[in-house]
Amino acid sequence: MVKTKPAARPANPRFSSGPCAKPPVWKLDALRDAALGRSHRAAVGKAKLAEAIDLTREVLGVPADYRIGIVPASDTGAFEMAMWSLLGERPAEMVAWESFGAGWVTDVVKQLKIEATVHTAEYGEIVDMAALNYDNDVCFTWNGTTSGVRVPSGDVIPGDRAGLTLCDATSAAFAQDLPWDKLDVTTFSWQKVMGGEAAHGMLILSPRAVERLESYTPAWPLPKIFRLTKGGKLIEGIFRGETINTPSMLAVEDYLVALKWGRSIGGLDALIHRADANARAIWNFCADKPWIDNLAVDKATRSNTSVCLKFTDDRIADGAGFAKAVAKRLEAEGIALDIGAYRDAPAGLRIWCGATVETSDIEAMLPWLEWAFEAEIASVG
Repeated sequence: MVKTKPAARPANPRFSSGPCAKPPVWKLDALRDAALGRSHRAAVGKAKLAEAIDLTREVLGVPADYRIGIVPASDTGAFEMAMWSLLGERPAEMVAWESFGAGWVTDVVKQLKIEATVHTAEYGEIVDMAALNYDNDVCFTWNGTTSGVRVPSGDVIPGDRAGLTLCDATSAAFAQDLPWDKLDVTTFSWQKVMGGEAAHGMLILSPRAVERLESYTPAWPLPKIFRLTKGGKLIEGIFRGETINTPSMLAVEDYLVALKWGRSIGGLDALIHRADANARAIWNFCADKPWIDNLAVDKATRSNTSVCLKFTDDRIADGAGFAKAVAKRLEAEGIALDIGAYRDAPAGLRIWCGATVETSDIEAMLPWLEWAFEAEIASVG
């Protein structure tokens, strides 16, 4: 028998994994001070961009000797820039356990044609990071946005490594504790944990990465938007807000609003706590239900941002169709928007639990998830 529809509803049904929900205090009027119609090279534009870099450093706790730059094309652009500019000096260790990591493998092996050892794991699992050769350059995602798994810590990455570590941290930054001393290149985008707008990426370089840039020239030509050096020296202006291409000053203002909100609630510790609370609510719900489970095999590697779920009921014949139908029911009711699994991932649901999501909305959505499951089982059975 299908349960009646729950009475409580989420105040905000936005659980998309990108672009993600805005900070809970966000209002359109918050963008009134954006430097619209002004050059990003004018004093006001430069000041806004520099403030975005400075607040990123403050909230994330990035070391003072690490460079932070705003670059084109979201996290994808930032990570591509890093690979094309830094790799090739030595062999690479390519690590993939979800679709975006697999994309980086394709770029290195088929496009750049770098000597590489490829390490893969199925969705819901991660590679044994201790087994990698850190004398080579290592490319990996910290949090698998499409698979719901994350690196539990950076403890196995040696401090005396000879190679560089290149980390795609787009669903981890601001929600997970990144060990900066173990990461030479870190990239992410504004539209994930902080709920900013898309199209801009962040590139964070350690002193070791800067040294590589200034001592090594790739064998392939670099397009303008990838060039980080000139005359063998780092283009320092990029890391002061003098962007390679024209940024959206409206998006910059939106990112500043999110950063200031994050700082106001207690900074990184508070942001991590919010994401943890959101994910824990779903984990506890799944623990009591025999028909749904976390896609992550090991509890230690469960993501606290992109929580991926699978249906486990034996009555389900068409897993993909069933999951889509459940997601469609929840969207039609205005309860949960954009929670279908990523197109390349196993059938199921993906619920964003980053810091801009309220735990009360997660808790209000979950009884509706059970209602939608039962309704769909009844319709097919």
